[in-house]
Amino acid sequence: MNTIDGTSREERTAEAPPPSLLVIVLDTNPHAWALLADTLPLLRAVQNLLVFTNAHLAINHANQIAVIASHNQSAVWLYPTPRPAKSSGPVTNGHASDTSRPDRSNGSAGLDDGDAMDTTHDAGSEPVPPVLDDANKYRPFALIEHALLTNLRALLDHTTPATLRAATNTMMAGALTLALTYISKAAQSASATPSSDTLADSTNPSDTANNSGGGGGGGDTTNGGEASTTRATLHSRILILSTSGDLASQYIPVMNAVFACQRLRIPVDVLKLAGDAVFLQQAADATGGVYLAPPDALHAHGLLQYLMLACLPDQSSRAALVLPGPEEVDFRAACFCHRRVVDVGYVCSICLSIFCDESLGPGGLGGDAGAAGGVGDGEGRAMATCLTCGTQLVMKDFGAKPVVVATAKAPKKKRKRAVDGGVSTPGGGETPGPS
Repeated sequence: MNTIDGTSREERTAEAPPPSLLVIVLDTNPHAWALLADTLPLLRAVQNLLVFTNAHLAINHANQIAVIASHNQSAVWLYPTPRPAKSSGPVTNGHASDTSRPDRSNGSAGLDDGDAMDTTHDAGSEPVPPVLDDANKYRPFALIEHALLTNLRALLDHTTPATLRAATNTMMAGALTLALTYISKAAQSASATPSSDTLADSTNPSDTANNSGGGGGGGDTTNGGEASTTRATLHSRILILSTSGDLASQYIPVMNAVFACQRLRIPVDVLKLAGDAVFLQQAADATGGVYLAPPDALHAHGLLQYLMLACLPDQSSRAALVLPGPEEVDFRAACFCHRRVVDVGYVCSICLSIFCDESLGPGGLGGDAGAAGGVGDGEGRAMATCLTCGTQLVMKDFGAKPVVVATAKAPKKKRKRAVDGGVSTPGGGETPGPS
């Protein structure tokens, strides 16, 4: 009818708030949770986390959730559940084709075909657990709770004493990498899905050429050139529940992930329950996230309150809030040679690698060139090799006292005397007494 009478009829729906994707990185280091067993057991922390995820999904029906466990030797998905790849299809270019298609439900990122993520239960594969048939519980909440607890229980059951002895820190760098890849895939899937405004305007052929809305949230225009509602994009953020403090051995991959989040404008919120997380504090400061370190006495009863009040608001809500944060940020870095946090270090001028001391090799930066294996620079000084780029490093006159040069005294200016009846300053003499 629009083409017959020449009028444009557009059905505009009320613009809903943009959906939010929250990726939670749960530090499941057994060594750290053993120290918190008296104040905050792991089970109670997971229960509070489930209440927090339910609140995030209840705010908007389009909100999505993902949970990653940062274990001592690996980063494991807790939700969505990874589906094992099926290799029954034909082999193409040396790779077996995967015929499985991930199911989509509320809380999943709606990934494309080929992503091995299972968020629902197939009717013919396995019996549905009784907890999912509970009429008194919202089904998306029950799905997330069942998947998270099942995968967490399987992860802890497969943790052997030999694995605990082999590694004492957490795999935070791997968990951040998984979070970034999941967010990137979810953003691509959200940009490929047409919005309600685009579907409403597609009935008018004259408006098709004027639509400029893309996956990044471009605006649509009407026939008269007036700007219409902007398409809502997917807002993503990362929440880290940290219990481990020693991340110096993962300084490079962690900071690379932080810089990627900063470039993609993905806030990183950190809730530090134990340990000294220097680099996570820098991550929250660089990405505009929230960094909280509650006291030990509030772990048992205040965890849910910290999560709901500080970490629940998304990017659009935080513009009108005063966010909490630390008064001072520790910007120390870790050296590339021993993975130690240093206050003062030595930086390579080529690759900007940081080293804790000057003795990088035989002879060091300011040592003797005649040392075993030392390479000289022609003036008797040794040249060390950068452990990252292989550049020969040298510090001239390292450790020498600065030469003090005496400055020349400036000549004194002579005072001019007043002439031609001018008034001059009286010369020195006795003070005249009363007459």
